[in-house]
Amino acid sequence: MRMNMEHVKRVAIQGYSGCFHEQAARQFYARYGEEPEIVECATFEGLYQSMADGRADAAVMAIENTVSGGLLPNFELLRKFRVKIKGEIFLRIEQNLMALPGQTIDDIREVRSHYMAINQTRAFFSRYPHIRLVESEDTAKSAADVAREGLMGVGAVASSLAAELYGLEIIAPGIETYKQNFTRFLILDNALKVPQETVDKVSLCFTLPHTSGSLAHVLTILSFYGMNLTRIQSLPIPGREWQYFFYVDIKFDSYVKYLQAISAVRPLMEDFDTLGEYAAAI
Repeated sequence: MRMNMEHVKRVAIQGYSGCFHEQAARQFYARYGEEPEIVECATFEGLYQSMADGRADAAVMAIENTVSGGLLPNFELLRKFRVKIKGEIFLRIEQNLMALPGQTIDDIREVRSHYMAINQTRAFFSRYPHIRLVESEDTAKSAADVAREGLMGVGAVASSLAAELYGLEIIAPGIETYKQNFTRFLILDNALKVPQETVDKVSLCFTLPHTSGSLAHVLTILSFYGMNLTRIQSLPIPGREWQYFFYVDIKFDSYVKYLQAISAVRPLMEDFDTLGEYAAAI
């Protein structure tokens, strides 16, 4: 299925070209026969700003990781800005040590990468005490800097896409400590049409009265209708003591039963918002 578009889809990512956000964007839109134009943004809020000012048509945003958990500030962005979730993709995060061609790991004295990538690869580098690990702002930017500045003896930890884009050679592939390391990315794209018959997941945000058992009551009703709660995240409501926004992901087999479930629990909720209905990735 191809998107009917008059121009190339411009997709905003947080980070630099070659980062995992770009990998996720390309893999998702490849399903529609599209090769998106990547719009780099320095921050996650910048994703929304790029769509608001017309520089991007859509965005891909990380929301949780199997090792480090949820990106809590990004849940707030989902509620703050009115761009619907239209899809998701799970990307295995494979970290690779790369450098300018013709070198071995014995030649490397310094390695640069984002602090999370360094943390994910410390077990590997513990075997090479001669290498100094230096934190940087982005994995792909580290690779780009090594290539642009012609830094011999300096490596970067980044994606295979970064190595390909910047002409670096992968010295050691897959050096992450935990191999089952996946990041879930959300597709923010108001123009993307998701056929109702493919919809089997929804993301919701709501508050509840500050009364005993209010959350348990809602969860009991959702369970009765066969709703599978795949994630629940609570964040404090500024200015309202001990009250919370609840961010919930629900999978279901029947769209009709989903509507019935929402109809049943809606009177119990306050500040209700559907963040997106889409096809689950897994």
